[in-house]
Formats: sequence, C-alpha cells, structure tokens
Amino acid sequence: MKRTSHSFLFTLLALGSISGVSADELSYPEIVIDDVKHVVTAPARWDEADWRKAGWASLVVVGTALIIDRPLRDEMRRHSGDNSFLTQVERFGKPYAVGVVGGFYLAGTLADDKTSMQVAQDALTASLIASGIVTPAFKLVAGRSRPRDNAGAFNFKPFSNINSSFPSGHATEAFALASVISDHYDETWVTCTSYSIASLVGLARIYHQAHFASDVVAGAMIGTLVGKSVVSYNNGLRSAKVALLPELAPGLIGVRIAGSF
Repeated sequence: MKRTSHSFLFTLLALGSISGVSADELSYPEIVIDDVKHVVTAPARWDEADWRKAGWASLVVVGTALIIDRPLRDEMRRHSGDNSFLTQVERFGKPYAVGVVGGFYLAGTLADDKTSMQVAQDALTASLIASGIVTPAFKLVAGRSRPRDNAGAFNFKPFSNINSSFPSGHATEAFALASVISDHYDETWVTCTSYSIASLVGLARIYHQAHFASDVVAGAMIGTLVGKSVVSYNNGLRSAKVALLPELAPGLIGVRIAGSF
C-alpha cells in the first residue's frame, strides 16, 4: 500500500507540472492572450546572446537614421510623383493584409487545409500584437515627425500623441504577415515573394514621404520578430500532445505520462 500511495503521489505531481496544452484545445481568444503574454514577457527570458542581438538591431536602426534617412528622403523628393505600382503595393501594409489573411482562412475552410488555417490564425495574432500593441507603444514614446512635415530627421516629441513616424506601422504589418507565411511553408519562392512584397511596402512608405528609412527598418524588425515568435510558440503548443497510460506492476498502480512538449 505504501508503494501504491507513492505512485499516486508521483502521478499527481507529474500532472501538476504540465503547464502547456495543445493549441487545438484552446479557443482563439485564449491563444491570443497566451501569445500576447509570451511576446510581451520575452525580454525577461532572454539570455546574453538574445540581448546582444537586440543591441545589434538597435545599432542598425540608429545607423540607418544617422547615415541613410536624410539622403534617401531627399532622393525620394527628387523623384516624387504618381507611381501607381507603389501605391497599390503599399496597401499590403494595411487593407490588402486583411484580404490575404482572409484568403488563407477561406482556403483552409474550403479545402480543409490545416496549414492555411494556421497561417490565418498566426498572422491575425501577430498583427494584433505587433501592429496593435508593440508598434503603437513605440510611436507614442518616440513621437517622431514624418518626412513630409519638413521638421527634420531628428524631430522627436515623446508622448506628444501627434507625431507617429517611428516605427512604420505599414512595415510592421507587412513583415509580420510575411514572416508568418514564410515560417509555415518550406518553399523558397514563398519566402522570397513574401519578404519582397513586404520590402516594397516599406519602400512605398519612404517614397510617399510617410516614413524615414529607419522607421521602416524598425517596423520590419518588429513585425518579423513578433511573427516568428508567434509561429514558433504556437507550433510548440500544437505539438504538445499528452497521453495518459496505465502503469501496472506488482505493488504499483499508477499512470504514466507520454507525449512531446
């Protein structure tokens, strides 16, 4: 009896240690909340290598601002005009992105394509986090004027709630969508196409004097980081399948936990 009691105790402890569940067992709002917690609290889990990468990324943004922002803005002004191609491709940063996500959802529903459904789910979540939380927070803190305001490349009014150039919301959205699609498919052409369109969105925003180059670079980094993080985390949830198997032996009654986490 003593060994049996210990077995049940070990079983209860093992069951209590399981913190993750399959994404298939969660409702979509629960998945979004779980993803938001994971992304927002990510810096608390970073190791030295992660902080080093963040430092290099910050240097890239600062370097772009110091070296490229003003010359590229001036060059775009010299070539400004009506460009129907850039005007259309720019919309992949906002309205067309919604259509792309909806297209994946519709394809997944009609063709019973699990990957398409996962792309739609992860893309919407990444968009809510990157474009709805992270980038707006940076915009508020930075308060950077836009190129078309003619206030200079280094005009910042933090918490002014007026200027909102840094980072680019269109670039954030476009790269969040591109990274999610790319991470769900192995084909090289999918990755190239996704990121090429996202890059053109950023170029269009610079061309239309809505953003400096560093705004676009920062938005691209945010969108890519959040998109990849959401896909990686949700794939981990989807693969967390748990099986409870009876464990019987002389003087031992319990449950064995098998699965991947």
